[in-house]
Amino acid sequence: MKRPDRRKAPSIHTDRPPTGRKTGHIVPRSKTDHVVRAGLETSTWTDLYHQLLTMGWWRFMLTSSGAYLLINAVFAALYVAQPGSITNAAHGSFLDAFFFSVQTFATIGYGAMVPATLYANVVFTLESFVGLIIVAITTGLMFARISRPTARVKFAKVAVITQYEGNRALMLRMGNERRSQIVEAVVRLAVLRSQYTKEGRFMRRFQDLRLERSQTPVFALSFTAIHIIDETSPLFGLTEADLRREEIELLASVTGLEEGLSQTVHARVSFTEEEILMHRRYVDIFGVTDDGRRGIDFSRFDDTEPDPHAEQAAA
Repeated sequence: MKRPDRRKAPSIHTDRPPTGRKTGHIVPRSKTDHVVRAGLETSTWTDLYHQLLTMGWWRFMLTSSGAYLLINAVFAALYVAQPGSITNAAHGSFLDAFFFSVQTFATIGYGAMVPATLYANVVFTLESFVGLIIVAITTGLMFARISRPTARVKFAKVAVITQYEGNRALMLRMGNERRSQIVEAVVRLAVLRSQYTKEGRFMRRFQDLRLERSQTPVFALSFTAIHIIDETSPLFGLTEADLRREEIELLASVTGLEEGLSQTVHARVSFTEEEILMHRRYVDIFGVTDDGRRGIDFSRFDDTEPDPHAEQAAA
């Protein structure tokens, strides 16, 4: 019996209406949390540079060391293919050939073992050229990974819809985990929702959310994005059931200049309808220390509490 191909992507049913349940984030939060892509002819070699640049450090180091050992093993096998091709190497010794390959690859050249035949010199020349290319690529990848600017922006695990200045408002709290500041930070919020057009065609639509304040000169500690839900808001009149029915997903992004690196950094996150809480508000995280200094308690950054004002407005 022929075994099924496990690598085959699941079928995409374009004729099905929204299910009203969580189907994954637009901005993935884990390796398994992503939108399924079907119909693309891709392989490991399709975008190898991008994969090596974006994979985790442990995976990158294991991949690099594995490739290094494999290349040296291949050239060691080529040296062993002709007995006596390496001076002072034990007859048919794969280990001696392997360590000679390592010396050649790294251009060390201790001098104890040297090519003894024309065949060995040809292989030696080929390996020297391959070694120069691999070292150059690996050096570039390491530099690109280390020098790539990143923003350590902490987003709350949930967004809240609560009362603010007498109106309903969508709020999202974010904080800067670094001591350095993000200068001229710009925050954007948008919603992705499932709707039908007048012609009855199902579509996923992006709609921007106007913020009470979308820019800050200095993003040093914490910033709360606030969207007033009035008659002009895409969220106006939506109930908790509507959020699930339309598969509402909130997308947030922060862009700014990191003062320590003097480079532009950005961060983004998305929230499904299950992660948008109604009639809740964030707990206060600002305070003072025992010696009178101002402080922020990041251990309570994600905590929320019932909003009595929202409950009274709902009643």
